[in-house]
Amino acid sequence: MNILSRWLRSYVPNIPVDDRQLAEDLTLRGIAVEGIHDLGSGNGHLFEMDITTNRVDAMNHYGIAREAATIYNLPLAPLDTTLPTAKSTAHPFSVQIAPDAQSLCGRFTAQVLRNVTIAASTGQVAEFFALLGLKPISNAVDATNFVLQGMGHPNHAYDLDKLDGGLIVRLARKGERVKLLDGSERILEPDDLVVADHSRAQGLAGVMGGWDSMITAETKNILIEAAWFDPASVRRSARRHGLHTDASHRFERGADFNACATANALVAKLILQSGGTPVGELVDVVVPSVAARTGLRAPIALSLPQVWRHLGTTLDDRPNQSAINADLVRQILSSLGCQLVQHNTAEPAFDVQLPTWRLDLEREIDLIEEVARVYGYNRFANTLPTALPVAAHPLAAAESSVRARLLALGYSEAISSSFASEADGATFTSGNTGLIQLENPLSDEARLLRPTLAPGMLTMLAHNLNRDVREVRLFEQGSIFTGTAEQVFEPHSLCFGLTGEMPPSRLHTAKDSAVFELKGVVESLLSLFAASPDELSTSATSALTYSSEAPAWLEPGRCATALLSGTSIACFGELAASQRESRKLRQPVFLAVLDLDALYRLPLRRPTAHELSRFQAVERDFSFTFADAVPWSTIADAIRALAIPELTRLAPVEIFRDTKAGSASAGKYALLFRCVFQSSQRTLREDELSEWSTRIIATLTALGGAIRT
Repeated sequence: MNILSRWLRSYVPNIPVDDRQLAEDLTLRGIAVEGIHDLGSGNGHLFEMDITTNRVDAMNHYGIAREAATIYNLPLAPLDTTLPTAKSTAHPFSVQIAPDAQSLCGRFTAQVLRNVTIAASTGQVAEFFALLGLKPISNAVDATNFVLQGMGHPNHAYDLDKLDGGLIVRLARKGERVKLLDGSERILEPDDLVVADHSRAQGLAGVMGGWDSMITAETKNILIEAAWFDPASVRRSARRHGLHTDASHRFERGADFNACATANALVAKLILQSGGTPVGELVDVVVPSVAARTGLRAPIALSLPQVWRHLGTTLDDRPNQSAINADLVRQILSSLGCQLVQHNTAEPAFDVQLPTWRLDLEREIDLIEEVARVYGYNRFANTLPTALPVAAHPLAAAESSVRARLLALGYSEAISSSFASEADGATFTSGNTGLIQLENPLSDEARLLRPTLAPGMLTMLAHNLNRDVREVRLFEQGSIFTGTAEQVFEPHSLCFGLTGEMPPSRLHTAKDSAVFELKGVVESLLSLFAASPDELSTSATSALTYSSEAPAWLEPGRCATALLSGTSIACFGELAASQRESRKLRQPVFLAVLDLDALYRLPLRRPTAHELSRFQAVERDFSFTFADAVPWSTIADAIRALAIPELTRLAPVEIFRDTKAGSASAGKYALLFRCVFQSSQRTLREDELSEWSTRIIATLTALGGAIRT
C-alpha cells in the first residue's frame, strides 16, 4: 500500500528525522518500506509499504503514525470526531441485526445527515488523493475512502432516500440478486451476509455496497454506515463472487471492533464541511457476545523477568542491569495502545489490557516480541541460546561440500515438486514396485511421492528451454520415496542435468562433450570423499569404475553407470530420444542421478597441503596408437603402476580418430598424452628422464600400443 509521509507527520508533527531515516526506522521495526518516491517540494515522500497480513492495524496512515510515535517516544495526535449538534428526531433510523446473523455482524453504527451538498472534493482530501494517485468521485464518496486510508476502518455511505424503511443485516436468501457498485449483478447464496432494507439487499456486507442506494449528484440525505463483520464470512463471500476490495482486504484480516463509531464520525465530519446537518444521535447496535471476544478481551499478565529471559542481553546493558526496564516496557506498550497496571510484587509484573486494533496480540510472548521489535532487534547482542544445545546435522558438512562443488562447476540449485505422475514412476523406476501412492492426490500428475528426482529435473530443464534459455545447468539435492504405504523410506538423492550447445575439446567431439562433462562432475563429487575411513587422504575416485549398463530412459551407447567398489552409485548420460520426444524437448538433454546415501557413508577427505618444489618441472609428451578397446583408464593405471615418485601429473592432451587424414586406422585411435616429472629434493638428470620414458614406452607397448612417428 502507499503512504504519504506528509500525512504521517500531520499525526506526529515533531518526528526528529527526515523521511528516508523514518522509512529505515519503520522497516527495522517490521513495518517494511519497500520504496521511497520524492513528491516534490513541500509534499514529502510516497512510501511503498509491505504490511504483513497480521498487522491490519498498520494498513493506514494513523496506524503507521502510531508506530512512528512509539519509536521516537512522541505523542500521537488524537482523531477529532466532534460533530455539530445533531437535530433531534422522534423517529430514529431503524437498524437491526437478524438473530441468525449476530455472530457475523457484531456491531453496526449508522448516522443520518440531511440537506447535504454533493460536490467535488477540495482541500486536504483532494490534495492527498492527487498525491496518492486516487481517483476522486464526490465529496461524500471521497470522505469514506479518505477515512479508510487515514484510520483504516471500512465504511459506506447510502442515499437515504433510496432506502425502504430501516436497514437489516441478515443472511441472503438462496437465489436472491443484488446489483453492486461495480455494475455487476450477483446471485447470492444462503451463507452470504447482506445489508438490506425492508425490500431488497443493498450490498454484500464487508465487500461492496449496492448500486440501488449509491450516492449521486442528486443525493440530499445520507446514511453513513461503519460496522464490524466476521472475517471468515467476508472472506467466504469475497472468494465466492471473485471480489477483492479495500474493505474486504481489511475485514478478512480482522477489523477493530471499537473503531466503528470513530470512523462513522470522521466520515460525517468531512461530508458536513460542504453543508448539511446531522439528524439524531449515532445508532450503535452491539452484539455483546461478539464484543466480549473482540473489544473486551481479558488482560494478559506480563512478567519483566520473562522479558529478560526471552530477549537476553542488549548492547546498552550496564553491569547487572538490563536496559529494558519497567519504565521502558511501560512506555513502549502504552504508545502502542496497551493499558498497563503494575503489580506490587517483588518481581516487576504488569496486567496488560490489549488495544482492540491489535488482534494479533494474544499471549505474553506476543507482548515481549513487541518490546523487542520497537526497541530494535539490531540493539541486541549476538548470543546463542543456552537452554537448548546447538548441534549441526550429521550430514550438514557433506551436503554443503556437494552443493559448493556443484555451484563452483557452474550448476544452479533448483527445487522441484515432491510428487510425480504414475507414468513417470513407471518410466524412471524398474516396474511399479516401491511406488508410494497418495490417498488424496492433488491431480493425476501428482499421484505418487517421487521415486526419483529425474522427472522434476526434466520439468525444470524444459521450463527453461520453453523460455528460450538455451544453455542450462541445474542440480537438486533432496529425498526420494520408496517402500510401501505402511513403511516409507526416504533416501537422499542428487540429480543434475544440462542442455545446450557444448563446444568440442581436444579430447571429445561437441556431440560427446556433455556426456563426459557429467562423468567429470561425478568424479569431482567423489573426489570430495575418502575411499575409506583409514584413507582420508585418498579420493574415493580411486575405487570408481564404469559399466555400460544403464536405465532404459537413457540413450543406449551414450550413457554409463558409475560403480564405487563394485556397487552402483550413479548413472548418467543422454536422455533417450523417445523420452525427449514425449516431453517435446527441442534439443538433447543430459542427466545424472547419484545415490547420496551411499556417498555420505564415506568420510569427507581431509584437505592436505604440500610445499611447492623449488626445482624445475620437466614435461615429456608421448604419442601412441591404441585399439578402441583400450580405454584411457587402463593406460593411466599402467603408467601409475610403474611407481615413479617424480611423476607428478599425467593427462591426455589430444585424441585423433580421423581415418581419412591418416591419423588412425579403422578401429584405432591416436593419443597424445603428457607426463610431468618433478622432484622436491633436486634437479632431475637427463639419464633419469630417459630411463622413465623407456619404461613408460615399454609398458604401453605391452598394452598393444604403437609409437606414432
